Amino acid sequence: MQFSPVTIPLKDGRKAVLRSPDPTGDAAELVQYLYDTASDTPFVLRTPEEISMTVEGEERFLRGVVESPFDCMILCEVDGCIAGNCHLSFMGKQKVRHRCSVAIALRKAFWGLGIGTAMFRAMIGIAEKREGVTVMELEFVEGNARARGLYEKMGFRIAGVHPDAIRQPDGTLLALYLMQRPV
Repeated sequence: MQFSPVTIPLKDGRKAVLRSPDPTGDAAELVQYLYDTASDTPFVLRTPEEISMTVEGEERFLRGVVESPFDCMILCEVDGCIAGNCHLSFMGKQKVRHRCSVAIALRKAFWGLGIGTAMFRAMIGIAEKREGVTVMELEFVEGNARARGLYEKMGFRIAGVHPDAIRQPDGTLLALYLMQRPV
């Protein structure tokens, strides 16, 4: 699914562009972005060592996303650099068609600039236009207070918990929280 580009102001005075990914033009930077976001925080579900995506594999993945009627990815570009991305996935099966899931990440250098809020507003707008969708869902790892604050600001509330769902590299077990937001 394509997303029409939107320019947004950032809190530091710069401008950012929210747009769909270009499979061939963005794949190489997005592979590095996966590594960077996994290095920036322990709260994503992969470690830097687990990043095995190739540029060719990322190109195929991005083509699938932009051509899918069930997926929408939005990149945030600041000064020619991919600062973050979000992914909205709509369910296709009849019994779960009323739900969609959200994933979001930002490079640490771009935290606190309003990008997450802008990407959530865009995803909420897309979900609101999708016939039959009544709830948005996401998960976050215990201890990720920054993310939880953003999600609550955007109207998400905790709907469930999966205790000991995440094992950090040092062996610490953390809960995984499910949040939902009505559409």
